[in-house]
Parts: sequence; structure tokens; C-alpha cells
Amino acid sequence: MSEIKIYRVEGVMLLSHDRFPVWQKFTKEVRALNKEQAIEYVYSVLGSNHKLRRKHIRITKIEEITLSEVRDRRIVALARLERFVKL
Repeated sequence: MSEIKIYRVEGVMLLSHDRFPVWQKFTKEVRALNKEQAIEYVYSVLGSNHKLRRKHIRITKIEEITLSEVRDRRIVALARLERFVKL
């Protein structure tokens, strides 16, 4: 079984593309098995939350980070879990 890694994905997304288009920067920290899954997750989350198509999301940088570099408390809490079910 592969180990889950933490990735920081940075890029820009096009908001309100029809009226007054604005490119907004974003940074997402995600847990994934590899870079491809991390990119797919970012496309999925931004597309569903902001009603964006993939062509309106441009990923500029993706890097694997350590647990001490993570800014999102939810990611840290998930990474520190040993198991989900009580015994």
C-alpha cells in the first residue's frame, strides 16, 4: 500500500469569465498518493465550489511538502490520525 503524501498546489483561476474576467490566485494543500491525483482533486474541488471548467484553472506549481510546512489545520489533523475506528 502506498503512503499518502501532502502536496501544495498553486495557480490561478478565471472568475466571472463572461462579464468582468478576473484571474484569481489560489493555493490548495491536498493529500494524495501522487501528483496526478492531487491535480485531479484540485480541478474537482475548484470546479464544484466555483462552477469553473478545467480550462479556467491554470496550475502553475505543485510541490510535495512535509507535515511541518502545512498551513491547513485539517490536513495536519488528518495526517496525525492513526486510525478512523475505535477498537
